[in-house]
Amino acid sequence: MKRLPAYISDLETWKASFRFFQPVKVRFSETDAFGHVNNTRVFIYFEEGRIALFEKVGIMKEWAGSESDAMIVTADLHCDYIRQIKFGEALQVGVKIEKLGRSSMELHYLVVNEREDICLTGRGTMVQVNKKTERSLPWNEEMKALFRPYLS
Repeated sequence: MKRLPAYISDLETWKASFRFFQPVKVRFSETDAFGHVNNTRVFIYFEEGRIALFEKVGIMKEWAGSESDAMIVTADLHCDYIRQIKFGEALQVGVKIEKLGRSSMELHYLVVNEREDICLTGRGTMVQVNKKTERSLPWNEEMKALFRPYLS
């Protein structure tokens, strides 16, 4: 990468800190008239990665369940486009928890192709909120313990 995004201080250290990856295959419908992935589709790849991480952690069912008071919402999401991605490419979407706040978490994303070339990097903030009040809801100690193995 020619210039590092502000959220990456050392590329090799940052890359090495990812412990979770979700495979994604680029579908034809995700490409545009120029033959590469449409710029809006990459946010779906980020979503696939983070949902898979939350499922692995064991928290997604709770958030999605009707009996739970909590849900997770996206507060912000950013992508840096490094390399073009084309139809049929097999990608790995890395997701890690960079920071865990009182009710929020900053996630970082790393998308690499089969040659392990960096195609995309990103960051975003997720916030746990109460479904009824829509106000932030602090993580409990059990949740913090579930997230710790994926915390950078």
